[in-house]
Amino acid sequence: MVKHPISGARVAAAACFVSFIASSAAVEATPAPDAAEPLGASVVTATRTVTEIDEVLAPVIVITREELARSLAPDVAGLLRFHAGIDIGRNGGAGQLSSVFIRGSEGNHATLLIDGVRINPGTIGGAALQNIVPESIERIEIVKGPRSTLYGTDAIGGVINVITRNYVGNEMHAGAAYGRYDTRQATIAGGFGGERGDVALSGSWLESDGFPTRSASDIDRGYDNTSVTVKGRMHFGPVEVGVRGWHTEGNTQYLDFFLAPIDQDFENSSLAAEVALRPTGNWLSRLTVSRVADEILQRQPPFAGAPNDMVSTRRNAFDWQNDVLLGGDNMLTLGALLTREDTREQSFGSGHAEATDVDMIFVQDRLDIGRHNLLVAFAGLDHETFGRESTWNVDYGFDLGERTRVIASAGSAFRAPDSTDRFGFGGNPDLDPERSRNYELALQHRIAGAHQLSLSVFRNDIDDLIQFVVLDPDTFEGENRNVQEAKIEGIELAYEYAADTWRVRAEGLMQDPQDRTAGGRLIRRARDSFTLNAVKTFGPLELGLDTLVTGNRHDFGGTILDGYTLVNLTARWFVTDAWTVQAGLENALDEQYELANGFNTTDRSLTVATRVEFR
Repeated sequence: MVKHPISGARVAAAACFVSFIASSAAVEATPAPDAAEPLGASVVTATRTVTEIDEVLAPVIVITREELARSLAPDVAGLLRFHAGIDIGRNGGAGQLSSVFIRGSEGNHATLLIDGVRINPGTIGGAALQNIVPESIERIEIVKGPRSTLYGTDAIGGVINVITRNYVGNEMHAGAAYGRYDTRQATIAGGFGGERGDVALSGSWLESDGFPTRSASDIDRGYDNTSVTVKGRMHFGPVEVGVRGWHTEGNTQYLDFFLAPIDQDFENSSLAAEVALRPTGNWLSRLTVSRVADEILQRQPPFAGAPNDMVSTRRNAFDWQNDVLLGGDNMLTLGALLTREDTREQSFGSGHAEATDVDMIFVQDRLDIGRHNLLVAFAGLDHETFGRESTWNVDYGFDLGERTRVIASAGSAFRAPDSTDRFGFGGNPDLDPERSRNYELALQHRIAGAHQLSLSVFRNDIDDLIQFVVLDPDTFEGENRNVQEAKIEGIELAYEYAADTWRVRAEGLMQDPQDRTAGGRLIRRARDSFTLNAVKTFGPLELGLDTLVTGNRHDFGGTILDGYTLVNLTARWFVTDAWTVQAGLENALDEQYELANGFNTTDRSLTVATRVEFR
């Protein structure tokens, strides 16, 4: 059986562009930041426009390039876990199936973007976090809370936007790393350009012999991954044309239900082409066409005579966004997002193929007047299968003074059942979308100098959650139904300090992710967690500490996963301006813990690496 059905979807063109989209590789995309203008203290994901982070009303986390380079994490999941409000479920080590739970929501309630391109599968499960290599990433932006108004289905818990590396000018970077479990990694990247435009390219290779994924086995299971990214843009007078692409492929070994060693090939890719122009000085218009492709092929047939299991997704998208500045304090954003998605699945000798069309229009208005900050957004969506759906967001911020702000937010979101929910094992074509309503109250305060505090209280009510219902216990026959409801309440507290030689961030979360139908707690989500990240520089030497303390979690079958403390240590020596040597000690306390019942996690592991830059 396919372990991780990742997929993509196709989206078709609109209006007079239909014929063009049909002949182009297109993908669902949101505008990426200009390669020539680094975001710095700005974010693009929260509002679809480049916005100073201090002006964003939504709760946002930014993982910078410095943090990515220091961590030596093998994938994105290893980075996200050191932030409050984000739980990770994982079936083993590098390359194994990983799930992200934002503020207690489901693993398929987070929209994952690569350079603004949505890569969530059209079949069951979340996007393949385990296949995204940090060496190719410039920064990660995480927006907590509902964002279906801007990004459509799945964005009930939040949005994660992975922005790949930019190399402006003529430069090249190369690096290599080696660690426990015979894990090897190499990266080469660079860029060149001039006044008219620039191009950035990167390639990364990772291979690991791994360790036994299941606690009941001693068979090592490995992983290999080859990733390539490309970005390019050209100016033609007032018009800018750009392309961006990401491709990763490889092989994941794992153990099936009976502990037999098996493996599967995977391939994920996204490609987007964009044209941006300013019809007037106050109006920026972007037209993006994009394509996402996703393939998983099981290398062993499930039983004699059966075809190999597989999943496949193709998604084409047409995204037209217009940002209009209505005076100095009012930004209006409106546009259309049209998608065409094809999915195929083959499992245990049976399968299905499904095509889905989704059309969406959205409008957002951001208004700043003195001490008042307001964002109002609305989206109307027409889903080929589920009909019309509408979502909304309202965020209001009030500045109590120069250093203090109070924010009140409310919004709605939804997730459309995927093709596996409807036509896979236990499939039910009569399912309804999952829907949510979220409310939040936040306080932000900047203490004199480089200290900052923030406090958030939130509640998320989710209705019509899809659950497999057993109808015949003897044969385990059943079907998916909208039977579950959840209520998630929580408090987040964060502290940040940044100075010349110190960077400190501490975050704490207390939440109650309730299953209101069956009672008890939602699985694989902790009630309490605390993270501490600290970096200190001593001249050319940098030392880092990353700590995660988390309470117990429930898992399938009533199992309780014990809480644990995870400590990672890092050290970097800047030998010259262009040459860096570093080391990372993961799980320094050699904590024995599980992120999923019956699956192993990494023991104490040392990784050493070096990077060099050429200009």
